[in-house]
Amino acid sequence: MAEMEFGAGKLRRVLEKLDGKQVLVLGYGREGRETVRRLMQWCPQAEITVADQKEQALPEGINGLFGPGYQDTLKGYDVIVKSPGIVLRDKSPEVVGKVTSQTELFLAAYRRQVAGITGTKGKSTTSSLTAHILKSVYPDTLLMGNIGIPAFSLAEKMGEKTVAVYELSCHQLEYTRVSPHIAVILNLFEEHLDHYGTKEAYFAAKRNIYAHQSPDDLYFCNILQKDDLPRPVSRVVTMEQAAESSADLWVHGREIRYQGHTLPLPPGCTQLEGEHNLYNIGAAYGLCRAFGVTDEQFMAALRTFSPLPHRLQRVGTFGGVTYYDDSISTACETAIGAMEALKAKGIGSVLLGGMDRGIDYTPLCDYLMGCPADNPRYLILMPDSGLRIEKTLLQRGFDPGRMAVADGLEGAVRKAKALTPKGEICLLSPAAASYGFFQNFEERGEKFQEYVRGTL
Repeated sequence: MAEMEFGAGKLRRVLEKLDGKQVLVLGYGREGRETVRRLMQWCPQAEITVADQKEQALPEGINGLFGPGYQDTLKGYDVIVKSPGIVLRDKSPEVVGKVTSQTELFLAAYRRQVAGITGTKGKSTTSSLTAHILKSVYPDTLLMGNIGIPAFSLAEKMGEKTVAVYELSCHQLEYTRVSPHIAVILNLFEEHLDHYGTKEAYFAAKRNIYAHQSPDDLYFCNILQKDDLPRPVSRVVTMEQAAESSADLWVHGREIRYQGHTLPLPPGCTQLEGEHNLYNIGAAYGLCRAFGVTDEQFMAALRTFSPLPHRLQRVGTFGGVTYYDDSISTACETAIGAMEALKAKGIGSVLLGGMDRGIDYTPLCDYLMGCPADNPRYLILMPDSGLRIEKTLLQRGFDPGRMAVADGLEGAVRKAKALTPKGEICLLSPAAASYGFFQNFEERGEKFQEYVRGTL
Protein backbone atom coordinates (compact mmCIF):
# COMPACT_ATOMS: atom_id res chain seq x y z
CA MET A 1 0.00 0.00 0.00
CA ALA A 2 2.83 2.41 0.86
CA GLU A 3 4.27 2.08 -2.65
CA MET A 4 0.91 2.83 -4.19
CA GLU A 5 0.63 6.07 -2.22
CA PHE A 6 4.22 7.25 -2.26
CA GLY A 7 7.52 6.43 -3.93
CA ALA A 8 7.48 4.88 -7.39
CA GLY A 9 3.86 3.73 -7.05
CA LYS A 10 2.43 6.97 -8.45
CA LEU A 11 4.65 6.83 -11.53
CA ARG A 12 3.92 3.15 -11.95
CA ARG A 13 0.19 3.83 -12.11
CA VAL A 14 0.76 6.44 -14.82
CA LEU A 15 3.01 4.20 -16.92
CA GLU A 16 0.77 1.13 -16.56
CA LYS A 17 -1.70 2.92 -18.83
CA LEU A 18 0.81 2.28 -21.64
CA ASP A 19 0.85 -1.48 -21.08
CA GLY A 20 -0.34 -3.43 -24.10
CA LYS A 21 0.31 -0.49 -26.44
CA GLN A 22 2.83 0.01 -29.22
CA VAL A 23 5.27 2.49 -27.67
CA LEU A 24 8.03 4.30 -29.52
CA VAL A 25 10.87 5.71 -27.41
CA LEU A 26 12.24 8.44 -29.65
CA GLY A 27 15.87 9.07 -28.74
CA TYR A 28 18.09 6.85 -26.60
CA GLY A 29 20.19 9.15 -24.45
CA ARG A 30 20.03 9.28 -20.66
CA GLU A 31 16.29 9.92 -20.55
CA GLY A 32 15.51 7.42 -23.28
CA ARG A 33 17.41 4.62 -21.54
CA GLU A 34 15.68 5.31 -18.23
CA THR A 35 12.28 5.42 -19.97
CA VAL A 36 12.90 1.99 -21.54
CA ARG A 37 13.94 0.57 -18.18
CA ARG A 38 10.72 1.73 -16.53
CA LEU A 39 8.54 0.51 -19.40
CA MET A 40 10.15 -2.91 -19.25
CA GLN A 41 9.61 -2.94 -15.47
CA TRP A 42 5.94 -1.94 -15.43
CA CYS A 43 4.54 -2.56 -18.91
CA PRO A 44 5.33 -6.20 -19.73
CA GLN A 45 2.71 -6.37 -22.50
CA ALA A 46 3.85 -3.20 -24.28
CA GLU A 47 5.61 -3.55 -27.63
CA ILE A 48 8.57 -1.19 -27.21
CA THR A 49 10.62 0.23 -30.09
CA VAL A 50 13.60 2.56 -29.77
CA ALA A 51 14.31 4.96 -32.64
CA ASP A 52 17.55 6.93 -32.82
CA GLN A 53 19.74 8.46 -35.49
CA LYS A 54 22.69 6.50 -34.10
CA GLU A 55 22.62 2.72 -33.77
CA GLN A 56 22.38 1.63 -30.13
CA ALA A 57 22.75 -1.60 -28.15
CA LEU A 58 19.30 -2.41 -26.73
CA PRO A 59 17.99 -4.75 -24.02
CA GLU A 60 16.65 -8.10 -25.17
CA GLY A 61 13.10 -7.91 -26.47
CA ILE A 62 13.28 -4.21 -27.46
CA ASN A 63 12.96 -3.36 -31.16
CA GLY A 64 15.36 -0.90 -32.76
CA LEU A 65 15.00 1.55 -35.64
CA PHE A 66 18.21 3.40 -36.47
CA GLY A 67 19.75 5.60 -39.14
CA PRO A 68 18.50 8.51 -41.27
CA GLY A 69 14.99 7.07 -41.51
CA TYR A 70 14.51 6.58 -37.78
CA GLN A 71 11.45 8.87 -37.79
CA ASP A 72 9.81 7.43 -40.89
CA THR A 73 7.16 5.38 -39.04
CA LEU A 74 5.91 7.80 -36.37
CA LYS A 75 2.28 7.29 -37.38
CA GLY A 76 2.52 3.56 -36.69
CA TYR A 77 2.60 3.76 -32.87
CA ASP A 78 0.04 4.32 -30.15
CA VAL A 79 2.35 6.45 -28.01
CA ILE A 80 5.62 8.29 -28.73
CA VAL A 81 7.80 9.05 -25.70
CA LYS A 82 10.09 11.75 -27.10
CA SER A 83 13.48 12.54 -25.62
CA PRO A 84 14.61 16.19 -25.26
CA GLY A 85 16.34 17.69 -28.26
CA ILE A 86 14.78 15.41 -30.88
CA VAL A 87 13.15 17.54 -33.57
CA LEU A 88 9.94 15.96 -34.86
CA ARG A 89 10.02 15.74 -38.64
CA ASP A 90 6.28 15.09 -38.82
CA LYS A 91 4.34 17.68 -36.82
CA SER A 92 0.93 16.71 -38.07
CA PRO A 93 -1.86 16.60 -35.46
CA GLU A 94 -1.97 12.81 -35.84
CA VAL A 95 1.65 12.53 -34.66
CA VAL A 96 1.79 15.38 -32.16
CA GLY A 97 -1.29 14.02 -30.42
CA LYS A 98 0.62 10.81 -29.64
CA VAL A 99 3.71 12.54 -28.25
CA THR A 100 4.48 12.49 -24.55
CA SER A 101 7.74 12.67 -22.62
CA GLN A 102 9.39 11.62 -19.40
CA THR A 103 8.70 15.14 -18.11
CA GLU A 104 4.97 14.97 -18.83
CA LEU A 105 4.63 11.47 -17.37
CA PHE A 106 6.54 12.40 -14.21
CA LEU A 107 4.44 15.54 -13.75
CA ALA A 108 1.27 13.52 -14.26
CA ALA A 109 2.34 11.47 -11.24
CA TYR A 110 3.91 14.08 -8.94
CA ARG A 111 3.16 17.61 -10.17
CA ARG A 112 1.86 18.76 -6.75
CA GLN A 113 5.36 18.16 -5.35
CA VAL A 114 7.31 19.78 -8.20
CA ALA A 115 8.90 23.22 -8.44
CA GLY A 116 9.83 23.56 -12.11
CA ILE A 117 12.40 26.15 -13.18
CA THR A 118 13.17 27.29 -16.70
CA GLY A 119 14.57 30.33 -18.49
CA THR A 120 16.89 31.03 -21.37
CA LYS A 121 19.77 31.41 -18.92
CA GLY A 122 20.27 30.89 -15.19
CA LYS A 123 18.02 27.86 -14.79
CA SER A 124 20.79 25.43 -13.78
CA THR A 125 22.26 27.78 -11.19
CA THR A 126 18.85 28.74 -9.81
CA SER A 127 17.65 25.12 -9.72
CA SER A 128 20.82 23.87 -8.02
CA LEU A 129 20.86 26.75 -5.55
CA THR A 130 17.17 26.31 -4.70
CA ALA A 131 17.61 22.56 -4.17
CA HIS A 132 20.73 23.15 -2.05
CA ILE A 133 18.92 25.58 0.24
CA LEU A 134 15.73 23.54 0.49
CA LYS A 135 17.73 20.40 1.23
CA SER A 136 19.40 22.14 4.17
CA VAL A 137 15.92 22.52 5.70
CA TYR A 138 14.07 19.56 4.13
CA PRO A 139 16.61 16.72 3.69
CA ASP A 140 14.51 14.69 1.23
CA THR A 141 14.54 17.49 -1.40
CA LEU A 142 15.52 16.17 -4.86
CA LEU A 143 17.14 17.88 -7.86
CA MET A 144 16.39 16.47 -11.31
CA GLY A 145 15.78 17.13 -14.98
CA ASN A 146 17.90 19.09 -17.43
CA ILE A 147 20.67 19.28 -14.83
CA GLY A 148 21.54 15.75 -16.02
CA ILE A 149 19.41 13.59 -13.71
CA PRO A 150 16.47 11.79 -15.39
CA ALA A 151 13.36 12.24 -13.26
CA PHE A 152 12.32 8.59 -13.64
CA SER A 153 15.54 7.50 -11.91
CA LEU A 154 14.43 9.19 -8.67
CA ALA A 155 10.86 7.89 -8.50
CA GLU A 156 11.56 5.59 -5.54
CA LYS A 157 12.76 8.60 -3.54
CA MET A 158 9.53 10.57 -3.98
CA GLY A 159 8.17 10.46 -0.42
CA GLU A 160 5.00 12.05 0.89
CA LYS A 161 6.72 15.38 1.65
CA THR A 162 9.49 15.32 -0.94
CA VAL A 163 10.03 18.51 -2.93
CA ALA A 164 11.31 17.87 -6.46
CA VAL A 165 13.23 20.82 -7.92
CA TYR A 166 12.99 20.13 -11.67
CA GLU A 167 15.19 22.05 -14.09
CA LEU A 168 13.22 22.18 -17.33
CA SER A 169 14.58 22.94 -20.79
CA CYS A 170 12.51 24.15 -23.71
CA HIS A 171 12.91 20.69 -25.25
CA GLN A 172 11.46 19.00 -22.18
CA LEU A 173 8.53 21.43 -22.17
CA GLU A 174 7.78 21.56 -25.89
CA TYR A 175 4.95 19.00 -25.99
CA THR A 176 4.13 18.89 -22.27
CA ARG A 177 0.47 19.25 -21.32
CA VAL A 178 0.93 19.13 -17.53
CA SER A 179 2.48 21.97 -15.50
CA PRO A 180 4.20 21.80 -12.11
CA HIS A 181 2.54 23.14 -8.97
CA ILE A 182 5.19 25.88 -8.79
CA ALA A 183 6.53 27.22 -12.09
CA VAL A 184 9.39 29.67 -12.67
CA ILE A 185 10.42 31.46 -15.87
CA LEU A 186 13.55 33.47 -15.10
CA ASN A 187 13.87 35.19 -18.48
CA LEU A 188 13.25 34.71 -22.18
CA PHE A 189 15.36 35.91 -25.08
CA GLU A 190 16.35 34.68 -28.54
CA GLU A 191 17.87 31.19 -28.45
CA HIS A 192 17.66 27.74 -30.11
CA LEU A 193 16.57 29.10 -33.47
CA ASP A 194 18.19 26.07 -35.14
CA HIS A 195 15.54 23.90 -33.46
CA TYR A 196 12.46 26.15 -33.37
CA GLY A 197 12.93 28.42 -36.38
CA THR A 198 11.48 31.49 -34.65
CA LYS A 199 11.82 32.95 -31.19
CA GLU A 200 8.00 32.88 -30.90
CA ALA A 201 7.99 29.08 -31.25
CA TYR A 202 10.79 28.83 -28.71
CA PHE A 203 8.92 31.07 -26.26
CA ALA A 204 5.76 28.99 -26.74
CA ALA A 205 7.62 25.83 -25.68
CA LYS A 206 8.89 27.54 -22.52
CA ARG A 207 5.41 28.78 -21.57
CA ASN A 208 4.14 25.24 -21.17
CA ILE A 209 5.70 25.34 -17.71
CA TYR A 210 2.69 27.37 -16.52
CA ALA A 211 0.14 27.03 -19.32
CA HIS A 212 -1.61 24.07 -17.69
CA GLN A 213 -1.54 25.22 -14.08
CA SER A 214 -4.58 25.22 -11.80
CA PRO A 215 -5.91 28.26 -9.91
CA ASP A 216 -4.18 27.22 -6.67
CA ASP A 217 -0.74 26.88 -8.30
CA LEU A 218 2.06 29.45 -8.12
CA TYR A 219 3.89 31.09 -11.02
CA PHE A 220 7.07 33.17 -10.69
CA CYS A 221 7.90 35.09 -13.87
CA ASN A 222 10.13 37.88 -15.02
CA ILE A 223 7.98 41.01 -15.13
CA LEU A 224 8.48 41.16 -18.91
CA GLN A 225 6.58 37.87 -19.25
CA LYS A 226 3.56 38.91 -17.16
CA ASP A 227 1.53 40.05 -20.15
CA ASP A 228 2.15 36.74 -21.93
CA LEU A 229 -0.33 34.89 -19.72
CA PRO A 230 -2.97 33.22 -21.93
CA ARG A 231 -5.40 33.25 -19.01
CA PRO A 232 -5.33 34.46 -15.41
CA VAL A 233 -3.32 32.37 -12.97
CA SER A 234 -4.47 32.99 -9.43
CA ARG A 235 -1.06 33.41 -7.84
CA VAL A 236 1.54 35.21 -9.94
CA VAL A 237 4.80 36.61 -8.56
CA THR A 238 6.63 38.99 -10.89
CA MET A 239 10.41 39.39 -10.66
CA GLU A 240 12.90 41.96 -11.93
CA GLN A 241 16.42 43.24 -11.41
CA ALA A 242 16.18 47.02 -11.33
CA ALA A 243 16.80 50.08 -9.19
CA GLU A 244 13.05 50.65 -8.80
CA SER A 245 10.37 48.23 -9.90
CA SER A 246 6.68 47.43 -9.68
CA ALA A 247 7.57 43.74 -9.56
CA ASP A 248 6.54 41.70 -6.53
CA LEU A 249 10.12 40.49 -6.06
CA TRP A 250 13.04 42.61 -7.20
CA VAL A 251 16.76 42.82 -6.76
CA HIS A 252 18.40 46.20 -6.36
CA GLY A 253 22.15 46.23 -5.86
CA ARG A 254 22.84 43.75 -3.10
CA GLU A 255 19.31 43.66 -1.73
CA ILE A 256 16.32 41.42 -2.41
CA ARG A 257 12.95 43.08 -1.84
CA TYR A 258 9.92 40.81 -1.54
CA GLN A 259 6.49 41.21 0.03
CA GLY A 260 7.51 44.39 1.85
CA HIS A 261 10.62 42.73 3.25
CA THR A 262 14.28 43.45 2.43
CA LEU A 263 17.04 40.84 2.57
CA PRO A 264 20.59 42.27 2.37
CA LEU A 265 23.23 40.31 0.45
CA PRO A 266 26.48 41.53 2.00
CA PRO A 267 29.82 40.97 0.26
CA GLY A 268 31.15 37.50 0.93
CA CYS A 269 27.71 35.92 1.46
CA THR A 270 27.92 33.95 -1.79
CA GLN A 271 30.55 32.38 -4.04
CA LEU A 272 28.48 33.28 -7.11
CA GLU A 273 29.95 36.12 -9.18
CA GLY A 274 28.15 38.72 -11.28
CA GLU A 275 25.08 40.91 -11.06
CA HIS A 276 23.05 38.37 -13.04
CA ASN A 277 23.57 35.82 -10.28
CA LEU A 278 22.06 38.22 -7.73
CA TYR A 279 18.83 37.93 -9.74
CA ASN A 280 19.12 34.13 -9.66
CA ILE A 281 19.59 34.30 -5.89
CA GLY A 282 16.49 36.49 -5.67
CA ALA A 283 14.42 33.95 -7.60
CA ALA A 284 15.69 31.16 -5.33
CA TYR A 285 14.76 33.28 -2.32
CA GLY A 286 11.17 33.69 -3.50
CA LEU A 287 10.88 29.96 -4.10
CA CYS A 288 12.36 29.07 -0.73
CA ARG A 289 10.04 31.52 1.03
CA ALA A 290 7.13 29.66 -0.57
CA PHE A 291 8.31 26.58 1.36
CA GLY A 292 8.68 28.44 4.66
CA VAL A 293 12.46 28.85 4.66
CA THR A 294 13.55 31.67 6.99
CA ASP A 295 16.06 34.39 6.13
CA GLU A 296 18.56 32.87 8.55
CA GLN A 297 18.22 29.41 6.98
CA PHE A 298 18.47 30.88 3.48
CA MET A 299 21.64 32.88 4.17
CA ALA A 300 23.36 30.01 5.99
CA ALA A 301 22.84 27.67 3.02
CA LEU A 302 23.67 30.37 0.44
CA ARG A 303 27.15 30.73 1.94
CA THR A 304 27.90 27.03 1.37
CA PHE A 305 26.70 26.80 -2.24
CA SER A 306 29.49 26.23 -4.76
CA PRO A 307 29.05 27.54 -8.32
CA LEU A 308 28.38 24.95 -11.02
CA PRO A 309 31.16 24.13 -13.50
CA HIS A 310 31.43 26.18 -16.72
CA ARG A 311 29.25 29.00 -15.39
CA LEU A 312 31.61 31.92 -14.81
CA GLN A 313 33.90 29.39 -13.11
CA ARG A 314 37.31 30.62 -11.98
CA VAL A 315 39.79 28.12 -13.43
CA GLY A 316 42.86 29.62 -11.78
CA THR A 317 45.81 31.91 -12.41
CA PHE A 318 48.49 30.72 -14.81
CA GLY A 319 51.41 32.83 -15.99
CA GLY A 320 49.93 35.83 -14.20
CA VAL A 321 46.62 35.61 -16.10
CA THR A 322 43.38 34.54 -14.36
CA TYR A 323 41.15 32.36 -16.51
CA TYR A 324 37.36 32.11 -16.29
CA ASP A 325 35.27 29.38 -17.92
CA ASP A 326 31.77 30.54 -18.92
CA SER A 327 31.22 27.89 -21.58
CA ILE A 328 27.50 27.80 -20.71
CA SER A 329 27.20 31.15 -22.53
CA THR A 330 25.34 30.66 -25.80
CA ALA A 331 23.73 34.09 -26.28
CA CYS A 332 24.59 37.78 -26.38
CA GLU A 333 23.00 38.47 -23.01
CA THR A 334 25.09 35.87 -21.19
CA ALA A 335 28.38 37.02 -22.69
CA ILE A 336 27.53 40.62 -21.80
CA GLY A 337 26.61 39.52 -18.27
CA ALA A 338 29.91 37.71 -17.86
CA MET A 339 31.92 40.73 -19.01
CA GLU A 340 29.92 43.03 -16.74
CA ALA A 341 30.61 40.69 -13.81
CA LEU A 342 34.38 40.75 -14.36
CA LYS A 343 35.14 44.14 -15.88
CA ALA A 344 36.17 45.66 -12.54
CA LYS A 345 39.02 43.14 -12.44
CA GLY A 346 40.25 44.05 -15.93
CA ILE A 347 39.48 41.78 -18.90
CA GLY A 348 42.53 41.19 -21.06
CA SER A 349 40.82 38.88 -23.55
CA VAL A 350 37.42 37.38 -24.35
CA LEU A 351 36.97 34.24 -26.44
CA LEU A 352 33.84 34.45 -28.62
CA GLY A 353 32.27 32.19 -31.24
CA GLY A 354 30.98 28.73 -32.00
CA MET A 355 28.08 27.21 -33.87
CA ASP A 356 26.26 29.88 -35.88
CA ARG A 357 22.52 29.43 -35.36
CA GLY A 358 21.59 32.73 -36.94
CA ILE A 359 20.94 34.69 -33.75
CA ASP A 360 21.15 38.47 -33.87
CA TYR A 361 24.52 39.62 -32.52
CA THR A 362 23.60 43.30 -32.58
CA PRO A 363 23.23 43.57 -28.75
CA LEU A 364 26.70 42.08 -28.21
CA CYS A 365 28.29 44.29 -30.88
CA ASP A 366 26.55 47.35 -29.42
CA TYR A 367 27.96 46.47 -26.01
CA LEU A 368 31.50 45.94 -27.31
CA MET A 369 31.43 49.20 -29.27
CA GLY A 370 30.61 51.01 -26.01
CA CYS A 371 33.38 49.38 -23.94
CA PRO A 372 36.68 51.14 -23.15
CA ALA A 373 39.50 50.22 -25.52
CA ASP A 374 41.34 48.33 -22.78
CA ASN A 375 38.43 46.45 -21.13
CA PRO A 376 38.11 44.04 -22.83
CA ARG A 377 41.52 44.59 -24.34
CA TYR A 378 41.35 41.84 -27.01
CA LEU A 379 38.61 39.82 -28.68
CA ILE A 380 39.64 36.36 -29.84
CA LEU A 381 37.12 35.13 -32.37
CA MET A 382 36.41 31.51 -33.31
CA PRO A 383 34.43 29.97 -36.17
CA ASP A 384 31.67 30.11 -37.11
CA SER A 385 29.77 32.89 -35.39
CA GLY A 386 32.93 34.67 -34.25
CA LEU A 387 33.68 35.50 -37.86
CA ARG A 388 30.27 37.12 -38.20
CA ILE A 389 30.89 39.14 -35.05
CA GLU A 390 34.28 40.25 -36.45
CA LYS A 391 32.71 41.36 -39.75
CA THR A 392 30.01 43.36 -37.99
CA LEU A 393 32.48 45.07 -35.65
CA LEU A 394 34.86 45.98 -38.49
CA GLN A 395 31.96 47.53 -40.43
CA ARG A 396 31.21 49.65 -37.37
CA GLY A 397 34.78 50.88 -36.96
CA PHE A 398 36.04 48.61 -34.17
CA ASP A 399 39.84 48.65 -33.89
CA PRO A 400 41.08 45.63 -35.90
CA GLY A 401 44.22 45.58 -33.74
CA ARG A 402 42.06 44.47 -30.81
CA MET A 403 40.75 41.39 -32.66
CA ALA A 404 42.43 38.09 -33.39
CA VAL A 405 40.93 35.18 -35.29
CA ALA A 406 41.65 31.59 -34.24
CA ASP A 407 40.78 28.37 -36.05
CA GLY A 408 39.24 26.81 -32.95
CA LEU A 409 39.31 26.73 -29.16
CA GLU A 410 42.83 25.38 -28.83
CA GLY A 411 44.18 28.08 -31.12
CA ALA A 412 42.12 30.70 -29.28
CA VAL A 413 43.68 29.74 -25.94
CA ARG A 414 47.12 29.87 -27.54
CA LYS A 415 46.44 33.41 -28.76
CA ALA A 416 45.02 34.38 -25.36
CA LYS A 417 48.19 33.23 -23.63
CA ALA A 418 50.24 35.36 -26.03
CA LEU A 419 48.07 38.49 -25.88
CA THR A 420 46.55 38.74 -22.40
CA PRO A 421 48.61 40.99 -20.10
CA LYS A 422 49.63 39.65 -16.72
CA GLY A 423 47.31 40.72 -13.95
CA GLU A 424 44.26 40.64 -16.20
CA ILE A 425 41.53 38.11 -17.00
CA CYS A 426 41.00 35.78 -19.93
CA LEU A 427 37.31 34.94 -20.27
CA LEU A 428 35.70 32.18 -22.31
CA SER A 429 32.10 33.32 -22.84
CA PRO A 430 31.39 32.27 -26.43
CA ALA A 431 27.83 33.62 -26.97
CA ALA A 432 27.36 30.58 -29.21
CA ALA A 433 26.41 26.91 -29.02
CA SER A 434 29.09 24.25 -28.88
CA TYR A 435 27.50 21.78 -31.30
CA GLY A 436 29.44 21.01 -34.46
CA PHE A 437 32.69 21.50 -32.56
CA PHE A 438 31.99 19.77 -29.23
CA GLN A 439 29.42 17.35 -27.89
CA ASN A 440 28.06 19.97 -25.48
CA PHE A 441 29.07 23.07 -23.53
CA GLU A 442 30.52 20.88 -20.76
CA GLU A 443 33.02 19.31 -23.14
CA ARG A 444 33.92 22.74 -24.51
CA GLY A 445 34.55 24.02 -20.98
CA GLU A 446 36.60 20.96 -20.03
CA LYS A 447 38.75 21.37 -23.14
CA PHE A 448 39.22 25.07 -22.37
CA GLN A 449 40.44 24.24 -18.88
CA GLU A 450 42.68 21.50 -20.26
CA TYR A 451 44.26 23.92 -22.76
CA VAL A 452 44.63 26.62 -20.09
CA ARG A 453 46.47 24.25 -17.75
CA GLY A 454 48.59 22.81 -20.57
CA THR A 455 51.74 24.12 -22.16
CA LEU A 456 50.38 25.57 -25.39
